Amino acid sequence: MATLASDNPLAPLRSAVAGTSLLTDDASLSLFSHDVLSKGNAPLAVFQPASVEELAAGVGAATRAGVAIVPRGGGMSYTGGYLYEGGPHILIDTRSLDRVLDINQDDMTVTVEAGCSWGKLLGKLKPLGLRALAWGTLSGLRASIGGGMSQNGIFWGARNGSAVDGALSFDVVLADGSIISTGSQFFRPYGPDLTGLFAADCGALGVKARVTLKLVREASALSYGSFSFERHDQLLTAMSEIARAELAAESFAFDPFLQAQRMKRDSLVKDAKQFGNMVKEQAKSGGMLKALKEGAKVAMAGRSFLDDVPFSLHCIAEGRHQSAVDADMAQIETIVLDAGGRVVENSIPKILRANPFPPPNSMLGPEGERWVPVHGFLPHSKLIAAWDALQELFAEHAEEMQRLKVETGALIAATGRSSCLIEPVFFWPGEQNPLHKASLEPDHLAKLPTMADSPEATALVMKLREKVIAIFQSMDAIHLQIARSYPLQQSHDEAAWSILTALKKQVDPQGLMNPGSLGL
Repeated sequence: MATLASDNPLAPLRSAVAGTSLLTDDASLSLFSHDVLSKGNAPLAVFQPASVEELAAGVGAATRAGVAIVPRGGGMSYTGGYLYEGGPHILIDTRSLDRVLDINQDDMTVTVEAGCSWGKLLGKLKPLGLRALAWGTLSGLRASIGGGMSQNGIFWGARNGSAVDGALSFDVVLADGSIISTGSQFFRPYGPDLTGLFAADCGALGVKARVTLKLVREASALSYGSFSFERHDQLLTAMSEIARAELAAESFAFDPFLQAQRMKRDSLVKDAKQFGNMVKEQAKSGGMLKALKEGAKVAMAGRSFLDDVPFSLHCIAEGRHQSAVDADMAQIETIVLDAGGRVVENSIPKILRANPFPPPNSMLGPEGERWVPVHGFLPHSKLIAAWDALQELFAEHAEEMQRLKVETGALIAATGRSSCLIEPVFFWPGEQNPLHKASLEPDHLAKLPTMADSPEATALVMKLREKVIAIFQSMDAIHLQIARSYPLQQSHDEAAWSILTALKKQVDPQGLMNPGSLGL
């Protein structure tokens, strides 16, 4: 780590960027030193560049003065990616770099500044009948595309893989302030995959400035299915076969606890806007009469249809022809029935597909509890064993969890043909932090009870979180959003890790670009 060049480390930065681009007030420093889970040291300043050129100038000025750089996207993460516990540093907030620069309908690409949210991009593309290949996470109202390229992520378009699978090229600001472009604007890779080297780097190698993504045409036909299973092995068997057959664009499931939490938190038709969006979406593929009939079914079902559903699976099939996607959904139903499941009302995937980026109110539980996920991606052959091991862990700690009011559920999501996400989620009593207060909808936040801090419960959650990661690691799981939470080095052989550390030294010789991220 380099030493500070002067006793006033902000002076070089102030001379290189606009005064309005630097925040040094206590409230800003406190907010930006928190993620969803934890707190890091306060930065010297929050740098909000107004242009890519200003971003590069600021980064170069800071590192020449010996000040570390910590990049932040939309701030929706929970693995310490932009939390630094070292010395003086500048936190870069890229959210002002949010322009959609070029939509190329001929070549089916789109270029955006890295602070653009997934929600904003979809709003620009949807009127053109387009969307990104992998088109965002559920937090896409706030989550930025640059953050998604750095942390990686999955949900929308998961049949095509994770967020970084949809990237063609990046413009990246390196630690010295120089800007490099990776690969080609229309094809990946062009020789060794430089875009891939900077994808999912969690900000350890540089700051994403611009991103070019692959485009696809929006589906004109959609079909939805929801299903109930008594046992996890039935659910996982069905999900794996649906994924292998590539029948669903999205396939996701809830365990009984998380399902109950979601039903407490959200009415399926909690407001006219969500319901109206759903009817519009239905009308595109089936006409207004069908849309109104489907809307009536959702309204009548309410939330009670999940009262006797242990594990629930939700699938969305999409394509160009309604007969084709209906046939895919019929095949999904056959797989479900063969695995021991049954059909239930398909309200959840209809509502969610029509409202793909809900407000981030789930950052707190329905009673104001703290919330944090932990996850692993596994091949289909290891899913049931992993689930069993997780349940054994929670059973071992059941008494302590009950005493401290620590509860857990799980989201499961298929990703491509070969893997599936298992994401345990913890709820526990604890104080809201500044990020919660800045992110949740004010009217929703006002309705939630406030809780006192519970250090003992938090300590238990952190212990269980580490044990969950250890279980996943024992089964050779991989992780997204690695940052400072998931072990990366132990998953690489010595020669591969040497290449990664050599790359880090090449692009960040002073070790000032997000030090500690990825374990580098």
